Amino acid sequence: MTTFDEREKQFEAKFANDQELKFKIEARRDKIVGTWAAGKLGKTGGDIEAYASTVVRADLKEPGDQDVFEKLRADLPEGDVSDDEIRAEMDKALAQAEDELGPK
Repeated sequence: MTTFDEREKQFEAKFANDQELKFKIEARRDKIVGTWAAGKLGKTGGDIEAYASTVVRADLKEPGDQDVFEKLRADLPEGDVSDDEIRAEMDKALAQAEDELGPK
């Protein structure tokens, strides 16, 4: 095997690992922001976890995070929670997820 082939395989492995980590971080973000939203909706106990799971599943519909935002926007009362507040919580949850799961 040539050096070029070895470097290519290393690059492909790193890319795959990076994509897997990105997926895990985004899923963790969705769970964190889903838990926050569940609290805003007055959910308690097992209903919090169940709702957070629906937010994680919502992120699988389309690439990007717009589908998560749309789920939260549809579920949260517009008079109580603004679009900016939802986006800020999503950003905060992403930073927390990166701290928890990102490279050390």
